[in-house]
Amino acid sequence: METVVKRHVNLYTEASPNPNSLKFVVNFLITPEGKDFNFTRKDSLAQSPLAQKLFDAFEWLDQVFFMNNFLTLTRNTDVEWYELVAEVKPVLLSYFEDKNPVFVFANEAEMNAAVEGPIGETETERQIIQLLDEYVRPAVEGDGGAISFRSFQDGIVSLELRGSCSGCPSSTMTLKSGIQNLLTRMVPEVKEVVAINM
Repeated sequence: METVVKRHVNLYTEASPNPNSLKFVVNFLITPEGKDFNFTRKDSLAQSPLAQKLFDAFEWLDQVFFMNNFLTLTRNTDVEWYELVAEVKPVLLSYFEDKNPVFVFANEAEMNAAVEGPIGETETERQIIQLLDEYVRPAVEGDGGAISFRSFQDGIVSLELRGSCSGCPSSTMTLKSGIQNLLTRMVPEVKEVVAINM
């Protein structure tokens, strides 16, 4: 009889600036370095059995965001996080200890398409993406979210907010006071920064 060795899981939570989101951190990578995946109830969940399990288990869950060694959960209830964590932690611990897959892809091409990041077609777009990766991404990841480049047209940079950044009360200030100031200062062609999903 073969003994199944469980994975040692160290799981803890970190607050985020968004009061409706909480970051759950584990001691191993759950996505390829620097890549993120965001799921809501209306999305197809075939790629993530863990997201499916969490949505099935918790009615109060609005969004599941995966990146590096953490996942961020976003609630749609006023129930305190300490009560919700008591429900979620055992589910996550059991899932990770049993080494269940976080993602399932039909083939390598599907996986590569899922993890490819924006490349940028013009020199200006590449410069914007590089600045976002270098200056914005680390801070936003620390808060349990992600901001990704989507387009640059007529001086306007369009970004997508995911994880704890999506719906965060302070995201408008971060977008305008932080990111817009950085990009307009460093890239003269940039006039404005907007979020496509706020």
